[in-house]
Amino acid sequence: MSRSCARSATSRESGSDERVRSATSAPTARRISMIEEPICTVYMLVPRWKVRSATRRNRRPYLTEGICQATANTARIRALCFFCYTSDKSNTKMETFIELSIVFAAATGVAWIMQRLRLPLLLGHILTGMLVGPLVFGWLGDPGSIAVFSKLGITALLFIVGLSLNPIALRDVGRVSVASGIGQIVFTCSIGFLIALGFGYHWVPALYIAIALTFSSTIIVLKILQDKRDLGKLYGRIAIGLLLVQDLAATVILLLVSTSAAGASLLAITQAVITLTALVAGLWFAARFVLPWLTPIFATSQEFLLLFSVAWGMGVASLFHLLGFSIEIGALAAGVALATSPYHHEISAKMKLLRDFFLVMFFVILGAELAFGNVGSLWPAIVVFSLFVLVGNPVIVMAILGFMGYRRKTSFLVGLTVAQISEFSLVLILLARSLGHVDDSVVTLVTVIGLVTFTGSSLVMNASDRWFKLLKPRLGIFERKTTITERQHAVRPEALLFGFHRLGQDFLPLLERGGKPFLVIDFDPAVIDGLQARGIPCLYGDAADNELLDEFDLKKVSMLVSTVPDFETNLFLLNKLRRRNKQALFISMSQSPDEAMLLYRGGADYVILPHYLGGNYAALVLDKYGFDASRLEQEKEKHIKHLEKRLNLAPARAVSGL
Repeated sequence: MSRSCARSATSRESGSDERVRSATSAPTARRISMIEEPICTVYMLVPRWKVRSATRRNRRPYLTEGICQATANTARIRALCFFCYTSDKSNTKMETFIELSIVFAAATGVAWIMQRLRLPLLLGHILTGMLVGPLVFGWLGDPGSIAVFSKLGITALLFIVGLSLNPIALRDVGRVSVASGIGQIVFTCSIGFLIALGFGYHWVPALYIAIALTFSSTIIVLKILQDKRDLGKLYGRIAIGLLLVQDLAATVILLLVSTSAAGASLLAITQAVITLTALVAGLWFAARFVLPWLTPIFATSQEFLLLFSVAWGMGVASLFHLLGFSIEIGALAAGVALATSPYHHEISAKMKLLRDFFLVMFFVILGAELAFGNVGSLWPAIVVFSLFVLVGNPVIVMAILGFMGYRRKTSFLVGLTVAQISEFSLVLILLARSLGHVDDSVVTLVTVIGLVTFTGSSLVMNASDRWFKLLKPRLGIFERKTTITERQHAVRPEALLFGFHRLGQDFLPLLERGGKPFLVIDFDPAVIDGLQARGIPCLYGDAADNELLDEFDLKKVSMLVSTVPDFETNLFLLNKLRRRNKQALFISMSQSPDEAMLLYRGGADYVILPHYLGGNYAALVLDKYGFDASRLEQEKEKHIKHLEKRLNLAPARAVSGL
């Protein structure tokens, strides 16, 4: 009886399988198995447990019942999966929906792991694609069904990059960022091109590989700098400026690649250049005369502004595509046109949510399409190129900054920010493949290099201080004997003022009247130039630079004032001073009462809370003059004169920072 029951259940299962196979196409059958297999595995756990339990107890009738139940369950599930996939005529749409739900569920789990490991989410998205793609589980069907989401992600990414390329931002980058950015691009691209030729690549793929190795990930670097609260530090500002220079160079390269897509003949290229010139002229006219009038209308509502931004970005990108150019360059141009708008920061913040959502699909599809069949032959190139990016790029930047006179720590920290390839590198290499300039092996090569460098650079940047302490003795070759911060002064300062642009201006008259030698430290070149022109002792340096503080004899310092808003920097200065000098006066600035209390507990003499002091002073003024506007006139005139004096003392290019 038991054997007949098992045979009956097996025959029913086999008959169900045959009916499913005969009634479905290959893609649908594959998707049915994609859902049924994990469900069947889970659903059969209980019967199998019963089987094991019955076996241990020698209860053969119960064993037979468990086998029959398990096989019957499998047949029911397969029939249910078949029904779900064939009963509705809107099959394709539901399949896409289910694939998206699987992708985002997997991406969430992998992202959680990446966050715990302090690794970039970009790496997690690519790994998600490898998991759901044919390489591992095969849950993702034809990537073309969700490719439109990938395209939207790239459009949003390049649109936001374009928003940052405004003339004011480029002007404020500074000479050091421009010099280091251009130098790094030239040296990295040249050396990478020669290495690629050495591996036997034709000059066209070799050039694309070299360009892909040149640019660094703005998303990863900004995220790590934000997490470490280093955006306002000297190396953070230089790194941001360097990345901005890279973005500008990437725009030019993308423009050239897009133009080459129009055709190889001279006539086609000429037509493309003429069309592109007309498009750029039209966008300039819109940015100069139309958008300044149009954007305030849409800025009356946050939702309205977001809808306008999406419509503008996608509309311009579509226009470029219809005229024979890539969507990528169109999205970039749309962002540049809005870059001078006073609302570009708000637009960028709103668009980042859409970018992050759709960009997941771009990296997932990239991971799903990875072909590892030829990775074995690519490993030597992967290792050499990855080491070149992880070690060679930082060395190039350190050499440039060291030649310009920066300290080894500043040079080292900036160098670490270029130790990975960019998301733009992946966009560029996929665009090159679509144009037939490179093959799938080059795409695999660059993607695996991205996986390696995303991981390596993130780990090193998060532990940058420990790596610097370890390598400090060997980094002396990247530092000149006389650095920017090592300007000799005739008298050792007894008072140190860190930060001049904020509250520092109010302390300057007090220091000048005190009669003691003092020194102002700031890392804004415009501030330093203005102070030097007035003959005020000053130094170009970073308050968080341990080596800079070691140059001063802190035992002889009677007062240290910090107007830096960063809590970690102020706590570092306080601890450094108190280890050498318990009696010196320490005054700092804080943004919150909690941080102010921590500084007081650490030994600070007074902590300035600007909002608290401002409100307190305003209340005292009202208490003194009452609610009579005429009696406030004298105080108002005095305040206006004070503001005018501050504006005259401030540099022409005021930059928030130290």
